[in-house]
Amino acid sequence: METYKLNGTFFYCPVDLTLSVIGGRWQGLIIWNLRDEPKRFNELKKILVVINDKMLSQTLKTLVEQGVVSRMDYKSTPPKVEYALTETGKALLSIFKQMEIWGKTINNQQLQMAE
Repeated sequence: METYKLNGTFFYCPVDLTLSVIGGRWQGLIIWNLRDEPKRFNELKKILVVINDKMLSQTLKTLVEQGVVSRMDYKSTPPKVEYALTETGKALLSIFKQMEIWGKTINNQQLQMAE
């Protein structure tokens, strides 16, 4: 049986490994919202209205550790830190595009059924 490893954790299925990266409440939304350009912490917080600072910080840290997001510290005053997708993170965008299409399709079907 083939195994897959990410940050010291072993997986026995590549789908399980992928879901461990994008499957939580916030991981996927952060990745999706970084798709066009780097963003600062407070920009992400404004987009993800109900996330608290601790959860956003923890999730960003995890995504950085997984190599999906990069953290760029500009060492300036006032401090400026931006988060961006790495090449690994960008490779996930085709999956997210398909999820967007699926979500819109399901939504439209539900609207038609309600009429």
